[in-house]
Amino acid sequence: MTLEERLATIREQSRTRMAPEGRAVLLRSIDDLRASGIVQRVATVGSPAPGFTLPNVAGQLVSLPELRARGPVVLSFYRGLW
Repeated sequence: MTLEERLATIREQSRTRMAPEGRAVLLRSIDDLRASGIVQRVATVGSPAPGFTLPNVAGQLVSLPELRARGPVVLSFYRGLW
Protein backbone atom coordinates (compact mmCIF):
# COMPACT_ATOMS: atom_id res chain seq x y z
CA MET A 1 0.00 0.00 0.00
CA THR A 2 1.39 3.40 -0.96
CA LEU A 3 1.55 6.29 1.48
CA GLU A 4 -1.20 8.11 -0.40
CA GLU A 5 -3.44 5.04 -0.20
CA ARG A 6 -2.74 4.65 3.51
CA LEU A 7 -3.54 8.34 4.14
CA ALA A 8 -6.78 8.00 2.18
CA THR A 9 -7.73 5.01 4.34
CA ILE A 10 -6.98 6.94 7.53
CA ARG A 11 -9.05 9.91 6.30
CA GLU A 12 -11.98 7.63 5.51
CA GLN A 13 -11.77 5.90 8.90
CA SER A 14 -11.74 9.27 10.70
CA ARG A 15 -14.97 10.24 8.92
CA THR A 16 -16.78 7.29 10.46
CA ARG A 17 -15.43 7.89 13.98
CA MET A 18 -16.71 11.45 14.29
CA ALA A 19 -20.27 12.42 15.05
CA PRO A 20 -21.83 14.29 12.10
CA GLU A 21 -22.29 17.43 14.22
CA GLY A 22 -18.63 17.46 15.27
CA ARG A 23 -17.51 16.80 11.71
CA ALA A 24 -19.63 19.73 10.48
CA VAL A 25 -17.98 22.05 13.02
CA LEU A 26 -14.52 20.81 12.04
CA LEU A 27 -15.16 21.25 8.31
CA ARG A 28 -16.63 24.72 8.86
CA SER A 29 -13.51 25.69 10.86
CA ILE A 30 -11.25 24.41 8.09
CA ASP A 31 -13.22 26.40 5.50
CA ASP A 32 -12.96 29.52 7.69
CA LEU A 33 -9.19 29.12 7.98
CA ARG A 34 -8.79 28.66 4.23
CA ALA A 35 -10.99 31.71 3.55
CA SER A 36 -8.86 33.80 5.93
CA GLY A 37 -5.87 33.50 3.57
CA ILE A 38 -3.72 31.79 6.17
CA VAL A 39 -2.68 29.07 3.72
CA GLN A 40 -0.93 31.64 1.53
CA ARG A 41 1.02 32.94 4.56
CA VAL A 42 2.31 29.56 5.78
CA ALA A 43 6.08 29.23 5.68
CA THR A 44 7.38 26.84 3.06
CA VAL A 45 10.32 24.46 3.23
CA GLY A 46 13.52 26.45 2.94
CA SER A 47 11.99 29.84 3.69
CA PRO A 48 13.96 31.80 6.30
CA ALA A 49 12.46 32.13 9.75
CA PRO A 50 12.15 35.63 11.19
CA GLY A 51 14.50 36.52 14.01
CA PHE A 52 13.02 35.93 17.46
CA THR A 53 13.97 35.40 21.08
CA LEU A 54 12.03 32.88 23.15
CA PRO A 55 12.59 30.87 26.33
CA ASN A 56 13.88 27.34 25.92
CA VAL A 57 12.68 24.39 28.00
CA ALA A 58 14.93 25.55 30.87
CA GLY A 59 13.42 29.05 30.77
CA GLN A 60 16.58 30.67 29.35
CA LEU A 61 16.13 33.14 26.50
CA VAL A 62 17.40 31.86 23.17
CA SER A 63 17.84 34.12 20.15
CA LEU A 64 17.56 32.69 16.64
CA PRO A 65 20.06 35.20 15.16
CA GLU A 66 22.61 34.23 17.85
CA LEU A 67 22.10 30.54 17.13
CA ARG A 68 22.40 31.12 13.37
CA ALA A 69 25.74 32.88 13.94
CA ARG A 70 27.08 29.59 15.35
CA GLY A 71 25.89 27.45 12.42
CA PRO A 72 22.81 25.74 10.99
CA VAL A 73 19.70 25.66 13.16
CA VAL A 74 16.87 23.13 13.31
CA LEU A 75 13.59 24.44 14.73
CA SER A 76 11.15 22.04 16.30
CA PHE A 77 7.65 23.23 17.16
CA TYR A 78 5.29 21.45 19.48
CA ARG A 79 1.98 22.45 20.91
CA GLY A 80 1.06 22.13 24.55
CA LEU A 81 2.82 20.71 27.56
CA TRP A 82 4.19 17.21 27.66
